[in-house]
Amino acid sequence: MLTTPTLEHRAEQPYVAIRATPTMSQIGLVAGPLIGEVFGWLAEQGISPAGPPFFRYLVIDMERELELHVGVPVVRRMAGDGRVLADAFPEGQYLTALYTGHYDGLASATGEFLAWADANGIEWDRTETPAGEAWGSRTEHYLSDPETEPDPSRRKTLLAFRVRTSGSPPA
Repeated sequence: MLTTPTLEHRAEQPYVAIRATPTMSQIGLVAGPLIGEVFGWLAEQGISPAGPPFFRYLVIDMERELELHVGVPVVRRMAGDGRVLADAFPEGQYLTALYTGHYDGLASATGEFLAWADANGIEWDRTETPAGEAWGSRTEHYLSDPETEPDPSRRKTLLAFRVRTSGSPPA
């Protein structure tokens, strides 16, 4: 189930992440385990996360591979170490919606989200490149911890995609 999308302004949000380049069929196997690695790295640094884990899709080519960051928000900008990188979600207008359900339904929910935006004249912060669609910020924030919410049909994921506004450069 997907809530009705809403536009909201979001401030810049620093994060730490590990870069991954899975195909669409490999995403859960490749990117999923990286969440624990990022949380472990934060614990080694003595740093608490400032929000739930996420996947940030940087470049999407559904036929080949995706480039994404698997990460966790932090309170302030910090240095990475080579394996773990430091970055930030850019400030701007985002279209957001809350999806409740099994992760297997996220692709369908995202399609519904994109269709709603198209029908409502939303222009995304994205650019076509030879590698695929490069996005300014397209994220799935995993709000439910599978350890505390064992029922996959009740898990919550926030979709937050940056929209292009007048005067903003494309991704």
